[in-house]
Amino acid sequence: MSTANPELSPAMNSSLMKEGPPLQVLMRRIAAAGSDVLIEPRIGAQGVVPVDAVVTDLFELLGLDVPAALDDFGVNKSVQDRRRLQITLLLTWLCADETLQTHEKNAALLLQILQQVPAELAKYTTFEQLVSDSDRREELARLTLARMHLLPLGETAAQAQDRLSVLSSAERERLVAASRAAEARARLLREAMARRAAEEAADKMGRE
Repeated sequence: MSTANPELSPAMNSSLMKEGPPLQVLMRRIAAAGSDVLIEPRIGAQGVVPVDAVVTDLFELLGLDVPAALDDFGVNKSVQDRRRLQITLLLTWLCADETLQTHEKNAALLLQILQQVPAELAKYTTFEQLVSDSDRREELARLTLARMHLLPLGETAAQAQDRLSVLSSAERERLVAASRAAEARARLLREAMARRAAEEAADKMGRE
């Protein structure tokens, strides 16, 4: 069993987790995201849709109090926030699914999810990949459920955690980085051993 990077795969406390909707329902919704969802976020004078307005609509749809400060989603962000805001639009679309609406009754938690999940995923993937790639769709669906303290229908907390660990983009990146670091250390060791062998050979020839 792999140990997931907690940045993307929060440990699941089975006592806090509740049964959520079927995973496939959420994955189908992500796959169905069309041009009306995958819209350029407005950043300054560029883009189309103001993300803070879309987030406001989600809270109103769910009957939750709209947070007073939505600065993280405002049009005054920089172009470096483009990928994060694109993923935010996709996540907002996912959270509006009717199978989740009965569960999303905590405004503070929902705001935290909308702030954190896109920021984390934007480091490793794009919203196009989250829609087109089946593993990335599953990662987004599972990560969203985990942050809502929900389990995919029919899964235990251990099963859900293991699968999210396998899918985790952050964990995959960590393993790749660790592998590269190990390879670099091995190369340095081989080079040091080769230099030492050459020095010993030269010293032996000098004595002879």
